[in-house]
Amino acid sequence: MTGGSWLCLLAPLAGTILILLGGTRIPRIAAAWIATTSVFVAFGGAVWAFLGVHAHHNSPAAVGPVGPISGGFPARGELTTAWTWLASGHFSVGLQLLVDPLSTVMMLIVSGVGGLIVLYSIGYMDGDKEERRYFAYISFFVFSMLLLVGGGNLLLLLVGWGLVGLSSYLLIGFWHERPSAVQAAKKAFVMNAFGDATMALAFFILIAHTSSLSFATDFNVHLSSTATNLVALGLLGGAAAKSAQIPLQTWLPDAMEGPTPVSALIHAATMVTAGVYLIARTHPIFEQARTIELIAAGTGALTLLVAGLIALVQTDIKRVIAYSTMSQIGYMFLGAGVGAYSNGMFHLMTHAFFKALLFMTAGLAIHALAGEQDIRNMRGLGKLMPFTKWCFLAGALALVGIPPFSGFFSKDSIVASAAALGTWYGWIFWVCGIAGALLTGLYTFRLWFLVFPGEPSPFVREHYHDHHGREGAWTMLVPVGILAVLATVGGWVQWAPQWHPFTNWLAPAAQTLAAAEPTSTQEYFTSAATVLAGLAGIALAWAIYSERRIAIPAAPFWRRTLEHKFYFDELYDRVFYAPGAWVASFLRREFEEPVILQTGTDLGETTLATGSLVRRIQTGLLRTYVLFLAAGAAGIVLAFLIAK
Repeated sequence: MTGGSWLCLLAPLAGTILILLGGTRIPRIAAAWIATTSVFVAFGGAVWAFLGVHAHHNSPAAVGPVGPISGGFPARGELTTAWTWLASGHFSVGLQLLVDPLSTVMMLIVSGVGGLIVLYSIGYMDGDKEERRYFAYISFFVFSMLLLVGGGNLLLLLVGWGLVGLSSYLLIGFWHERPSAVQAAKKAFVMNAFGDATMALAFFILIAHTSSLSFATDFNVHLSSTATNLVALGLLGGAAAKSAQIPLQTWLPDAMEGPTPVSALIHAATMVTAGVYLIARTHPIFEQARTIELIAAGTGALTLLVAGLIALVQTDIKRVIAYSTMSQIGYMFLGAGVGAYSNGMFHLMTHAFFKALLFMTAGLAIHALAGEQDIRNMRGLGKLMPFTKWCFLAGALALVGIPPFSGFFSKDSIVASAAALGTWYGWIFWVCGIAGALLTGLYTFRLWFLVFPGEPSPFVREHYHDHHGREGAWTMLVPVGILAVLATVGGWVQWAPQWHPFTNWLAPAAQTLAAAEPTSTQEYFTSAATVLAGLAGIALAWAIYSERRIAIPAAPFWRRTLEHKFYFDELYDRVFYAPGAWVASFLRREFEEPVILQTGTDLGETTLATGSLVRRIQTGLLRTYVLFLAAGAAGIVLAFLIAK
């Protein structure tokens, strides 16, 4: 069990080191296969760990933190410590890995879907002059995410959290010759650094009260109400930043400046899902601060609506999918925030399948059209790329939640859990979930009807090129095919009204709150409502964008508001950037130029003048130096006589 976890963690790191040490001495294709192999070896380690946890299903002994956290459930996990990493007084932190149901699910998703994306990258990045650097970055990214989900204490989780931010900065800005890519990378780094800071402050509070960052200690100590709320708020800040939830969501669409496989990796299986994992992992703290937990649910409900509305006016194929990611992560936050942790994690898993599929099929289209991403120029592409067309359709139907595709099984249960609360805010969350399903159907099939059906546009006919008679390299087509199958059937792992093995699996690590367990009636009713809403969105998209039977409302104010993404960027520029720029300009004008720069010039001129004077008395004549020595001695004697 623990051997598998260490193998899973260290294999991508080994791949990164090998590529870095090899440098330009190894061929580009060798670097690509080293990275791909290392991630698939990590997936093998994750399977090993999963089977080990499964074998301990009925173990009566609690090992590590799993027993006391789980509230009486049989322990299914193990905490392994390599060595004590930090120690100061009563505070110590070990280099630990926690292997339990929650971490193994995340390890399987990160390494499995991540491995398919890295394999896809071989074909997508073929010919890029910086291929080696790309594959070193991407394997390090996978290592960072595996450290985050496998770390056995909160400090290691924070280390992985920070390394994921660093890796995303490197990958988003990979094409650093583009100013837009550099700006996007900096924006992602700064906004995530804000979340990192709130998490670090939360950990300082925990250390002050418990002298520990151990899961077992921190999750089983009842802090004061103020301390608990502050810790939960700090954790929520980190989760919202990493998962691009309001108000820290503006970095995610700009992250599309990176290569398409990077977008797939960040959005589907790794970085943006970290916030959901954090809430599920630290749920005992959030349950003591129930108000903060419900704020997390409200944040998710608001984000899923805002992102869905903005997606309606996007024209970049990757940005439409990016806003759908924000919306779907909002569903996960809603599930975790109401206490249905397993439902949120289940949607995280199915989302990894269909969102990676959508990005990778979009990448096939972009690749075939020489980098074109504007959906207004891509009409009729499906006739030339039927495989891409049908695979994208499978991902789209899963995204909308149409049965029997995977999104239906996971998303509906989240909305039903909101109804199970039975409170006024629970029903508000429920309405938001249904409205989100309508928006998802509308913006997803707006994209579909604008890109794939019909005769190819003149732009498509002019720019389309195949790959030796195929729609892409085999390294691109095989992962897309596998993900299409997973997006279609992956949701059958659980259908909450009838069977729920996924919830049972996660129960020892993240038990769903009783208040968030819907009845079968609520499940069936919610499923019917969400499916009908999704179908209504699809029908509306068909009527507007395919048949042109309904004209798009002019509504210039609302269109302008959506195109400006509700003016969040403008607000942040005015509140943070503009005052900072004004202060910097004022200090430059009033202090730096007249004081620092001018003083520096004066000091320099004075030093030069002094040096010139001293240079004149350096004659090189012995009699001159003797004269100065005698004068100096006479001056000293005179000074003593006067003093006496």
